[in-house]
Amino acid sequence: FCSMTLISVRSGHELPLDNLNQYLSAACSQFFSPIVEIKQYEGGQSNPTYFLKDSRQNQFVLRKKPPGKLLASAHQVEREYRIMNALKNTAVPVPQCYCLCTDESVIGTPFFVMEHINGRVLSDPTLPTFTPRERTAIYHSMINVLADLHSIQWAKINLEDFGRQGNYFNRQISRWSRQYKSSETQTIPDMNFLMEWLPKNIPPGDETTIVHGDFRLENMMVHPTEPRVIALLIGNFRHPFADLGYTCIPYHIPMFGSTLCGIAGIPTEEEYVSRYCKLVQMKMPNMNFYLSFSLFRSAAIFQGVMKRHQQGNASSSNAGSVGQLASLFAGKGAELARKCGPQNSIKVAACGGIGDSDDIFTISKRAQSVLKKLRAFVDDIVIPNESIFVSQIRQGEDRWKFYPEIMEEMKEQAKAAGLWNLWLPKEAEFGPGFTNLEYASMAEIMGRSHIAPEVFNCSAPDTGNMEVLYRYGTKEQQEKYLKPLLEGKIRSCFGMTEPAVASSDARNIETNIRKDGDRYVINGRKWYISGAGDPRCKICILMGKTDSNAQAYRQQSMILVPMDTEGISIVRPCNVLGFDDAPHGHMEITFTNVVVPAENILLGEGRGFEIAQGRLGPGRIHHCMRLIGLSERALQEMCTRSVSRIAFGKHLARQGTIQADIANSRIEIEQCRLLTLKAAHMIDTVGAKEARGIIAMIKVAAPSMACRVVDRAMQVHGAMGMSQDTFLAHAYAGARSLRFADGPDEVHRLAIARMELKPYLGNSRL
Repeated sequence: FCSMTLISVRSGHELPLDNLNQYLSAACSQFFSPIVEIKQYEGGQSNPTYFLKDSRQNQFVLRKKPPGKLLASAHQVEREYRIMNALKNTAVPVPQCYCLCTDESVIGTPFFVMEHINGRVLSDPTLPTFTPRERTAIYHSMINVLADLHSIQWAKINLEDFGRQGNYFNRQISRWSRQYKSSETQTIPDMNFLMEWLPKNIPPGDETTIVHGDFRLENMMVHPTEPRVIALLIGNFRHPFADLGYTCIPYHIPMFGSTLCGIAGIPTEEEYVSRYCKLVQMKMPNMNFYLSFSLFRSAAIFQGVMKRHQQGNASSSNAGSVGQLASLFAGKGAELARKCGPQNSIKVAACGGIGDSDDIFTISKRAQSVLKKLRAFVDDIVIPNESIFVSQIRQGEDRWKFYPEIMEEMKEQAKAAGLWNLWLPKEAEFGPGFTNLEYASMAEIMGRSHIAPEVFNCSAPDTGNMEVLYRYGTKEQQEKYLKPLLEGKIRSCFGMTEPAVASSDARNIETNIRKDGDRYVINGRKWYISGAGDPRCKICILMGKTDSNAQAYRQQSMILVPMDTEGISIVRPCNVLGFDDAPHGHMEITFTNVVVPAENILLGEGRGFEIAQGRLGPGRIHHCMRLIGLSERALQEMCTRSVSRIAFGKHLARQGTIQADIANSRIEIEQCRLLTLKAAHMIDTVGAKEARGIIAMIKVAAPSMACRVVDRAMQVHGAMGMSQDTFLAHAYAGARSLRFADGPDEVHRLAIARMELKPYLGNSRL
């Protein structure tokens, strides 16, 4: 059932044809004439499966234990036969079983023979060649069959004396721990963690049902032309949620290059589990334990496959590569297990950003639901596609002409999932209506990947520019620029920083915006203009001087400059610690006699500082929370590396200096998160002006914290931490640059100090 591909019988897996025919003739001659053809199915890592054809052209399937020394209680074909035979008159689609042979002298191991069913075995669970409607039908059929199976009252089909009921997880964790240890070919720290964690975290409830044991799409037969399941193999008695957790693994592990998340027509994991629970009339479980257990069990099985491969008695030719999956599955299982603690709930809380301790800041149930979907989308779709994004960036001049196709694919998935323009302020009539506090936690999740914000149309500088257009643009400007920006059809940039002056003091800006009748003429040079390299960048919001003789904070204005205007020249991309961030880029640009209509001025002449302050308050919240998400991922990578790397005779995690780095990182992340959430809460309740002091504080605290956390993670990774093999080097460059963006640390510290000293100075000024 694992693959429809038939191959010649592998060496070491031959069946003695004479012995087989002699047995079949004696045991069930009414079904068989002499077998004349034997082939082996290519797939399958457990029990070898064969295609048989007799002299009357009837077709059958034989399933047996693998040859050689086996782990205790594994590969129980006798169990499969008895359960499927008992289910033949139920709603569960199983093949007819003809005979079971337990006499090892016949072909070397126990075996059974069942009917051959014509149908499709679909090995790729993403169903790439199917329509969305067909995908939905197939997955609904799968979960319907699983619910039917788990609803069978096994005592009524003569299985009351079969198997062991109750205490399932304790028994299975113990069993697979023993079997993993007996087949261990390498040290996998995540397996050691799971063997300790799982027994201590078994949820209440001790149901027992008939289960499949390996319930995934490629282990069942789909009708030749219709999108429905027509046959599957059944193998054991277990807790039903063990089956449910196992069937959800493809939502977390990209088996064929992609998880199931975000694929049109395939239900989300929550929808899939919800449908099952409705059918069996059970409450929705916390799936992380059951997923962790299933991944642990799978990793133990893969380790057994690797051991059989080394012994030369594996069932499949690709057993060596399959065996290597043990580390991957154990790692994901350990990751989900760690989320079962305080970080698994969906409330803004004191630990881990998303925790289940007492609420500190209250957010709506709708925001909680979006947070859950967003985290799954980032973890299951965005982060796994980071390497594809990088691989699709062109070389040479083409780096600035083409954008990775994978980004547009993910954006369409995000739109379909309702995860689009989440940043829009609560008062915007066309936005989702989240508060700054609610969006802050969403920004943290997006910060886990440098490409995630754009996926959801929540990336800088577009969000700030869209907010400027929303708050200060005319209807015509909004229709021309805001609408396509909100739809993700174009990108934008913000032109402020200049190479010739200290731009941290915006009064120094020299770019000239001169009124000339019904138009403005612009001359100046800007650099580090983020996003200007993007071929989709169509509009620049530029800050320059309209009146050098006006009061200091009324000299500057902001104006809309289409990027295809004559006189704009991109001089070069400016690197950030060696990264050019193509094709987004940070460009140096000259504006030479650039002419734009007078109506392109925003809010009026001399209003540049006013607009900037309105733009920067929420934007700084977004930056800081994304940095916290980045820091969380760096800390996660630090911990994972430390428990898997040995130096000076022990794991790095046992080194005192590493433990101190991990502890300090957690402390600093929590401090910054609470400070930033407080700032977001204050913007919501008293406004950005009253919150300006704490906004300045987070702008100093978050980038410096992120730099320290990422630096520690790089140190734990050694040379690898500075390479392209992790996200850390690029993360450090991004975090370090944000100590300049939106104002350097020194400017914010100056503002904080002045506010702190003001009550002590009376009428004096510093």
